[in-house]
Amino acid sequence: MKATKNGWTETTGEKPWWRYPLLWMVIAGPALVVVASFVTFWFAWGSQDPLVSEDYYRRGVEINKTLADKKLMPAVTGRNHAATPDEAVPLPRREAKP
Repeated sequence: MKATKNGWTETTGEKPWWRYPLLWMVIAGPALVVVASFVTFWFAWGSQDPLVSEDYYRRGVEINKTLADKKLMPAVTGRNHAATPDEAVPLPRREAKP
């Protein structure tokens, strides 16, 4: 074994760790993910989210009530029709034909 000035032996053919391209490919994946996470954090921190309103919870509850009302509309109409006394039911209107 013969020592060289950089400390590696010439007879075994070993190279320093940074001379292997596969090692850099293995390191590059996690390194790119770390860089991408910092870029994403920078974008998120620097800009507002204009889609969320101040009263988002109240508006969401109102939307859910509206959707529930529309889904149950046939059942509610039938129930109201059955519970309404006959004298309170309006007569059907006749539409004028052109």
